[in-house]
Amino acid sequence: MTQRFNALYASILAASLVACTDASTQPAEAAPASKPAATSTAKPEPKVGDKIGETAADRAAAREAKAAQRAADAKKRDAELAARGVRRIGWEDLMPEGEEERLAQMYQAQMSMLYSGAGVAEGSAGDTAVQIGTFNTVKELNGKKIRIPGYTVPFEYGADAQIKEFLLVPYFGACIHAPPPPPNQTVFVMADKPIKMKDLAQAVWIEGTIHTQTQESDLADAAYTITLTAIEEYTY
Repeated sequence: MTQRFNALYASILAASLVACTDASTQPAEAAPASKPAATSTAKPEPKVGDKIGETAADRAAAREAKAAQRAADAKKRDAELAARGVRRIGWEDLMPEGEEERLAQMYQAQMSMLYSGAGVAEGSAGDTAVQIGTFNTVKELNGKKIRIPGYTVPFEYGADAQIKEFLLVPYFGACIHAPPPPPNQTVFVMADKPIKMKDLAQAVWIEGTIHTQTQESDLADAAYTITLTAIEEYTY
């Protein structure tokens, strides 16, 4: 019996070895091919003010288009003014040759005096806004019809104030919250009909005949005077 069991065990062991051998010689099942790495399609994060589908190139083109349109509008406007004998000028056109250098020297002298150590006592007679500059003018402008932008400084205030005279200055707050500009950067404006000033913070276009005529006031002295013919809101 033992011999028969041993023979049976031997035959089972041999069959197992054959099965193992057959399995080890079989080719391994091919592993599935790996997928290529996905290409990132993430879009850049939008920024405040970006429009849908708008690129940096689109925004640059839009800015150039707006600049070109403004230039075209200004050219058209200048042609219309020229047809009426009116010239559009800037504040730099009111300063004669060499005035910027003279003004710089005057400001430097003023600063040297203030920082010399003497100082100015608050509330004293010297504690006032000083108007620095000259009454030098561009004589060629006298009697010319011009158009210039600026801010208005009226001599009277009030909700229903009707004024016929005011100052025109190149920056907001001059003569009120800040020292006056030089006299040749201050224009005294006279109107035939009363004007109601609605918003002093709104820049305006002034049109009229300019004269190299000095005017003095408690707010500031002016080297130029304009006889007003038109006033309109300045569009930025």
